[in-house]
Parts: sequence; structure tokens; C-alpha cells
Amino acid sequence: MSNSTYILDEKLLASNGSRFINYLIDIVAIFFLIFVFGIVMALLANLFNLSGLLYWLGNMSDFEGQILFIFIAVFYYTFTEGVFGRTLGKFITGTVVVDENGEKPSFGTIFKRTFCRFIPFEAFSFLGSRGWHDSISDTYVANKKDLEKEVKLFHEFNLIGNTELN
Repeated sequence: MSNSTYILDEKLLASNGSRFINYLIDIVAIFFLIFVFGIVMALLANLFNLSGLLYWLGNMSDFEGQILFIFIAVFYYTFTEGVFGRTLGKFITGTVVVDENGEKPSFGTIFKRTFCRFIPFEAFSFLGSRGWHDSISDTYVANKKDLEKEVKLFHEFNLIGNTELN
């Protein structure tokens, strides 16, 4: 086998439009999870007669709401990208998070990527070439089908002329 390593081709990167759609879908998914969290907490509070929890849910401050949003967003992004390499938005648009070799990043890299999303003004970093959560964590968002074809072709090309020894 060849010792060559695949390096991601920039032509495979997802467009800013596709990434914006990912963002919108993921924000809706996060708000849905917050809604489900609230319902589950309210049901548990009623079931176990936890009036303090019900009071807190009904009178949550803006700051507490922002903390809850961040907690659920960290869970959402870390879980979906860590396990599947994709969020719901990326599943729908056919994109995937990869490292420079076109492979699924480590869980630690995904965790770093997730926390970089909360850097103030990070959303404006896309006015440049890549978002900070990509550049700081050394990750990329690529079109999944095109990437798979390219990686397969790369490895097949590297097998040309190699003979297998028994």
C-alpha cells in the first residue's frame, strides 16, 4: 500500500449558502430541543410535585435562558458532530465535518470546534474565507458525496502499480 495521505481539495468545501442553511436548520433544532427540555422538566416537576422547578421554568431570566441555550447547543453540536460527523442541517444539505485529510475529526476537535462557536462575533468570521470555529479547530465542512468519490479515487489511484505480497 502507498504511504500517501489524502489532502482535502478546496473545491469540495461547502458553499457559504449551504453553510447558512445548515446554521438556520441547526438553530431551529436547538430551539426545538429547548422546547422539549422545558416540557420534560415541567412534566417531571408536576409528577414529583417540584413547585420550585415549575416556578423557575416559568420565571427564568434572560441570562438563565442564554445559559440554557448554550448548554443545549454545546450538547447538540458535540453529540451530533462527534457521533455522526454531521448535524441535522448537514444531513439535509449533504455536508459533513472533516479534518484536512477528509476524515472524521476526533471528539476533542469537535468539542473545541463547538466552543469556538460562542466566541463573540464568530458569525461574522464567515465574511473572510472560513469561520473561526473551522479555522481554530482545523476542520472543514465538505460536500459528503463529492468527498467520498474523491477519497476513493485518490486511494484507487495510489494502488496503481503496487503489487500485493503474500
